[in-house]
Amino acid sequence: MCLLLGATGVGKTLLLKRLQKMCQRDGTDLGEPPATLPTVGTNLTDLTLRKKKVIVRELGGCMGPIWPSYFMDCTSVIFMVDSANITQISSSCIQLLSVLAAEPLQTASVLILFNKRDLPCTMSLGEMKSLFRMDDIIASAAQSITILELSARSGEGLQDVLQWMDTVQPD
Repeated sequence: MCLLLGATGVGKTLLLKRLQKMCQRDGTDLGEPPATLPTVGTNLTDLTLRKKKVIVRELGGCMGPIWPSYFMDCTSVIFMVDSANITQISSSCIQLLSVLAAEPLQTASVLILFNKRDLPCTMSLGEMKSLFRMDDIIASAAQSITILELSARSGEGLQDVLQWMDTVQPD
């Protein structure tokens, strides 16, 4: 089980829809981004990577207070951040730190995605890492942490997400 977490509006549902389409059709042409609505509750999505099947559970951003009740059977975590929303950065950082501190997730692989790099007002990866104090987080976290930039809307970086998922999921 892979958990997909992040604040409301960061692009989790769009990411899942895009990844699902890439897994079904080699990802050659993603087409126009599908319409999405904010997730209330959870979404379960099966992704088939090469010969592995991965179940991704997306938890709505509004469910932050009860995320820990879903941590037990999780082997990996994707944590999404909207890198174009400066007002959300501090709360996203606090959410990330609480996820990393959770006892059931100490052995989980963690992917931090800075989404919406296609927007003109997006902060650079360097700025995001600095605001999150990512070097300190990586140095003190028990988990293996990978950081990627992407645009779920344009499809840029999605192949890297699938590659990460394929390498961290047990056979």
